[in-house]
Amino acid sequence: MRPMEGMRVVALEHAVAAPLCTRHLADMGADVIKIERPGDGDFARAYDDYVNGICSHFIWLNRGKRSVTLDVKNADARAALDSLIAGADVLVQNLAPGATARLGLSYEALKPVNPKLVVCDISGYGDSGPFVRKKAYDLLIQAESGLINVNGSPEEPSRVGISIADIATGMYALTGILGALLRRGRTGEGGNVKIAMLDALGEWMTYPMLRHAYTGSAPPRVPTSHPAIAPYGAHKTKDGQVILGLQNEREWVTFCQKVLGSPAIQTDPRFATQNVRRENREALTAAIENFFSDKTSVEVAALLDRAGIANGRMNQPIDLWNHVQFEARDKWRTIQTENGPVRALLPPFIYPEEEAVIGDVPTVGQHTDEVLLGIGFSAERIAAMRAAGAV
Repeated sequence: MRPMEGMRVVALEHAVAAPLCTRHLADMGADVIKIERPGDGDFARAYDDYVNGICSHFIWLNRGKRSVTLDVKNADARAALDSLIAGADVLVQNLAPGATARLGLSYEALKPVNPKLVVCDISGYGDSGPFVRKKAYDLLIQAESGLINVNGSPEEPSRVGISIADIATGMYALTGILGALLRRGRTGEGGNVKIAMLDALGEWMTYPMLRHAYTGSAPPRVPTSHPAIAPYGAHKTKDGQVILGLQNEREWVTFCQKVLGSPAIQTDPRFATQNVRRENREALTAAIENFFSDKTSVEVAALLDRAGIANGRMNQPIDLWNHVQFEARDKWRTIQTENGPVRALLPPFIYPEEEAVIGDVPTVGQHTDEVLLGIGFSAERIAAMRAAGAV
């Protein structure tokens, strides 16, 4: 039995954070009913058309869900939504600030109707404070949290190249929901989980916050290095570069003896401890790259592997697509979209007894009739709703 099998999740969602959370719930076996606007649906469907004319974000985030279109301002459509929520285990929403309260869909309003319901509210800045009604997108939260200022080159800060604020928020939402369901299993009562994007990145930014608060200096921007550890990051070779990292003094000694073969570097006072290595990063990098200069990247990687030193390749996204480790572990599956099959990765969590659900990507409103018939709406009523533009 899959972890969420037999549970219904109603998702009033768009963009990235909430859809990522609910897609993982679908992977775990939940029946995720995605409520979309009649017509265009989730606006993330139009972010791009990179995958056979379909949005790459939407394929990534919405496989395995059932799409139902409802205009909740219509009485029949609202009755359908209320019926779905009354029989749901989880409601996830990332609507505009204040929208669920205006719609009567807050946890407080829904608890009397469905006491076992877990409601997850996702927002940009939380439900109080001066920023409570401020719009929040991934880039804006990256900026507001200080993340952009610790990322990039020494000359220019940079946005992280993926929607990391949304991803962090979605994963904390998933964790919070699973925790609330565990508690429900003991108490029989649902609950309210609140996740703010700023809080999610605030958690991830704790190290640079602590450093800046207690030393007065923010971590330097070191694009492929670590601001606190050296050697760590990209090092040039004869034909390219390798990424390596050392975490402690034991690994430093091993690196000097088994990779560099140089007791002189090991005992050099500029490199004797982690703190002084960090302060002399440029000199240390030059010494290492001098040793690597007559060796290919493959040769250096082999040398590091033999010594047990962590290392990796500077891959492009297409290299991940073709990664031998995914292939060897049978991580790829094929899912269907309205424009044909596409490859999809199994989720990171693995339950050896039962493979995750890797469902197809729904078209806008694909399951409206199926779902509404399942909650007792007649075909005639659904047809009338469609004629009125309510579905």
